[in-house]
Amino acid sequence: MASNKKYWKSVEELNENSSIVEKLRQNEFAEDLPTDQFLGDKETLESSSTTRRDFLKYVGFTTAAASLAACEGPVIKSIPYVIKPNEVTPGVADYYATTMADGYDFANILVKVREGRPIKVDANKLAGPSCATNARVQASVLSLYDNNRLQNPRVKGKPVNWTTFEKGLTSKLNELKTSGKTIVFLTGTTASPTTNKLIQDYKATYENVQHITYDAVSESGALDAFQAMYGERALPDYDFSKADVIVSIGADFLSDWQGGGFEASYTKGRVPKNGKMSRHIQFESNMSLTGANADKRYMVKPSEQAQVLLNIYNAITGNGTAKKTSVDAGIQKVVKQLKAVGSNAVVVTGLQDKN
Repeated sequence: MASNKKYWKSVEELNENSSIVEKLRQNEFAEDLPTDQFLGDKETLESSSTTRRDFLKYVGFTTAAASLAACEGPVIKSIPYVIKPNEVTPGVADYYATTMADGYDFANILVKVREGRPIKVDANKLAGPSCATNARVQASVLSLYDNNRLQNPRVKGKPVNWTTFEKGLTSKLNELKTSGKTIVFLTGTTASPTTNKLIQDYKATYENVQHITYDAVSESGALDAFQAMYGERALPDYDFSKADVIVSIGADFLSDWQGGGFEASYTKGRVPKNGKMSRHIQFESNMSLTGANADKRYMVKPSEQAQVLLNIYNAITGNGTAKKTSVDAGIQKVVKQLKAVGSNAVVVTGLQDKN
């Protein structure tokens, strides 16, 4: 980039009639480098005493000089506050307690904010000892700085402003309400009472609304089973620190099973020096983080997982007959350990089947 800037190397250059400046201008180097002599003649070049190290010095210097001459750093202006907000102190971070629920990860979090910008997400320890954050929750702060995030609503793939969107949406909803046609409202799983209240108000305004909940990674099987057993559609929360025996059948609860967050209570129950070391048995088809931490891991086919769970249940309750699987010997050992600890055992499964 061309520049008309003029740089002074010394105070003497300010004096146009200075003899020192004129001498340096005519003879910049005290001794000329005889480049023509040792580069122009092959015999002279071969007999030259210039070492490889000196040659690399020359090449490095010329490359660096050319790079510096072609670059000019950007000008960054720091503008101070004219009237500083009371809640902002430059260099001092603020912390905000909030929650995160994106349909898959649920967590009580503490967000570190510096000059109005969230920079770190951690677990909110005040929410309870079992609260924890997984890698996805902590990395969610990066989505706030994603250049590909939608800046405005879109209609048929084209961006529109909010005024146009709200006007067109209201007109279309009123038209569908008058005609009696069904309005499908598609969302992910919501855990916020405020959001659920807004959805109910929306359905009350437009009576022909059908609310559909869809998650890319569904836990509908566990939700249906809990509702059938306890009459409420919810996911249970497990405190693995209180369990003496943990049996998992295809449930990677140390990773992202049912949103994750169980690793804190799991590790709390496996500290031998505190007099507590639970027994963990894992039945799974593929290697997982939970299986890698298990005391005993059994490999089973995906088609056998349901039968393994059924055989364990029948052996404990005495109902039904067991069908043969590839891990029958392991099942017998597991049943024996479960009976020994009684109610201090927990069995979890990743099977999406409410039965």
